Amino acid sequence: MKKSLVLVIACLLLLTTPLVYTGNAAGKPEPSQEIKVSGLEKSAEILIDRWGIPHIYASSKDDAFFVQGFNAARDRLWQIDLWRKRGLGQLSEVLGPSYEEQDRATRLFLYRGDMEKEWKAYGPDTERVVASFVNGINAYVEMTEENPDILPEEFKLLGYKPTKWEPEDIVRIRSHGLTRNIKSEVARAITLRQFGEEAESIRQRLEPDWKINIPKGLDLFDIPEDVLDTYNLATKEVYFDKAELTVKSESLNEQIEFESGLGSNNWVIAPEKSKTGRPILANDPHRTLAVPSLRYIAHLSAPGLNVIGGGEPVLPGISIGHNGTAAFGLTIFAIDQEDLYVYETNPENPSQYLYKGQWESMKTISEKIAVKGKHDQLTELQFTRHGPIIYKDEEKNRAFAVRAAWLEPGMAPYLGSLSYMGAENWEDFSKAMNNWGSPSENQVYADTNGNIGWKPGGLTPVRDNWDGLLPVPGDGSYEWDGFLNQENLPFEFNPERGWVASANEMNLPEDYAYEKYKLGFEWSFPFRSQRIAEVLSSKKKVGIDDSLRLQTDYLSIPGRRVTSLVSNLESNDKKLKEALKMLRKWDGNLDVDSSAGALFEVWYQHHLRQAVVGQILSKEAAKKVGSGDPVVLLNLLENPDQRFGNEPKKTRDEILLNSLKDAIKHVEELLGPNMNRWKWGDLHHVYLEHQLSNLVDDKLRKKLNVGPVPRGGSGDTVGAATYNTTNFRQTSGATYRMVLDVGNWDNSIAVNSPGQSGDPRSEHYADLFNKWANDEAIPLLYSRKKIEGATKERIILLPGK
Repeated sequence: MKKSLVLVIACLLLLTTPLVYTGNAAGKPEPSQEIKVSGLEKSAEILIDRWGIPHIYASSKDDAFFVQGFNAARDRLWQIDLWRKRGLGQLSEVLGPSYEEQDRATRLFLYRGDMEKEWKAYGPDTERVVASFVNGINAYVEMTEENPDILPEEFKLLGYKPTKWEPEDIVRIRSHGLTRNIKSEVARAITLRQFGEEAESIRQRLEPDWKINIPKGLDLFDIPEDVLDTYNLATKEVYFDKAELTVKSESLNEQIEFESGLGSNNWVIAPEKSKTGRPILANDPHRTLAVPSLRYIAHLSAPGLNVIGGGEPVLPGISIGHNGTAAFGLTIFAIDQEDLYVYETNPENPSQYLYKGQWESMKTISEKIAVKGKHDQLTELQFTRHGPIIYKDEEKNRAFAVRAAWLEPGMAPYLGSLSYMGAENWEDFSKAMNNWGSPSENQVYADTNGNIGWKPGGLTPVRDNWDGLLPVPGDGSYEWDGFLNQENLPFEFNPERGWVASANEMNLPEDYAYEKYKLGFEWSFPFRSQRIAEVLSSKKKVGIDDSLRLQTDYLSIPGRRVTSLVSNLESNDKKLKEALKMLRKWDGNLDVDSSAGALFEVWYQHHLRQAVVGQILSKEAAKKVGSGDPVVLLNLLENPDQRFGNEPKKTRDEILLNSLKDAIKHVEELLGPNMNRWKWGDLHHVYLEHQLSNLVDDKLRKKLNVGPVPRGGSGDTVGAATYNTTNFRQTSGATYRMVLDVGNWDNSIAVNSPGQSGDPRSEHYADLFNKWANDEAIPLLYSRKKIEGATKERIILLPGK
């Protein structure tokens, strides 16, 4: 049955063509296509340029957002429909009983508050904007009902059809956003109880320096190692394996290391430091690599609206781009927006928990989960005053719930960009960011008057009597005292140095009242931010090309620091001598052709860090801690202390040599015995697998998957390329890059990997992949004249049917 289904799908791919995927060999626009669409007020245009970017022209804002939704469905229907089904907990309805647990878990984290408060939290027009956007999606869904040939092949392969949306769907779904820091709370608790403070200090550093205090009333041994299984399932993407869900088990250390690969870079250059004489704004957000990617480039033009840049295909508006006057770009700012609450439950009634000396009943909601091939399944969801119950231990009379700022009104991830994307001056932009919710961000800003700035934002819980680093009792002794007035967050406006940048590092000013506000203590590794500062400070002037080169810069700060330690090392071992010579000559760049880069990464990620951890901790503790915090370990290697024994420097050098010897053997097994032929790109690569590639034959799989190609960099370089250390495949990085020439907007550049479309039949499915992989960019055109000259396809939408 499966074989015949695959054959049918393969034939369909060859024989059918989506409605709007056209274009001729000369690259000139085909005659306009006219499509009648119910719900549109007046006619509108979509000009699709040669790179697949839609430029939408409408007579009103309502129509512009309607067409944005229509076009998102045109290019990404299966992706956005799957996002909706996963987020609402409706996978089982179309995929079967294997997804029941994921549906149940996801429903725990839906927004269930007052919808009137929810809409008001974003601004006066948000509900109307979202409704227009959703109506556009639904209009395209209706087209697929009338013309099944345009339905993406994924629906046919899985045997279901897309569903129409409600505006509330977009704001109720919260579990797709970047969450923090509940996983590290649990990892910290388990490390502390098993191995103590020293092991925890090696596992993860805190910034600024902070002493961990175990909350009064918390027993670390009450916390099960699998306490987050439901939470993890609720926040996971959908995995397919012969139409069954695959839940991949992963240790807490693996979870933390994976999260460290998610980050972003942004910077903004003042006119006096810019080669153009105008501000330059650059942004490259890093997320998990996928086909299609998370980001989608679009341009919306209507009276009172002319915005272009990157966003998410499931959301209206633009979150990373410009509006013709002001430009904006984001990175994550590490506010701690989550807590795990531990409750004592009533032995006579496990649905009651102790709160301020009284038994309080959990709120129970019964819901039906529609399941393909079965009767509807009834499930019960339980909640405390703090949030959803994710685990019960009835033997110990304990229950665990998540309190998350992102479940509060106004916290649908990135939807708040509707407020700031129209700002035309710093005051209005800052005001919008003071109401920003989720995820917590560093925003950089520039405008055509020559102003630049940095403004963080995010809903920040006020924890008066604890720091958020460990789970806390849910008995009423650890409560949020509201939320921080975001005017108390720091900012910079037109700094004297002529630039502002962020890369998820701890970037709060030294004089900031940290002990008072306790925003969060877990920041990304500082290596990208250090390199950005090094490059921008060293240049008298910075241009558009300079910014693109910096976005794709592969110099490894850890590589430079570690190899500086081998300058005086000697060995009689022939291979070690050759390796030391190679590393001494290396400039620290992890280019695809670098032999030393291949050796360093295998050494550093597989051998050196583990050797340092193993020197300090017991075998059992070292296994739990894994590779440790690289900042802590690099500092130890550069300044060895008593933890390395009575002769710390000698022991340090022995660690370096012995682990390097092991690394040489390892690389020989991977790339052969000739060191001069080793190349980092022969190991480090990118290969984008479609979510359904396991369900199809080889011929169809080749159409769905993209790559592989060699890649430079690592998770520590500005050109971020975090990879799976088992197979060296890049797992995350900047799928979207953008550099804006503020004021001369047509001179701006961007790229979106692997392409704009999510339909494998489209020429824009993977047409940008090689440019992205080769660190190139495409024009991000803004003026109508330039766009007309680059238009490859013109779609005219007419109201009515």
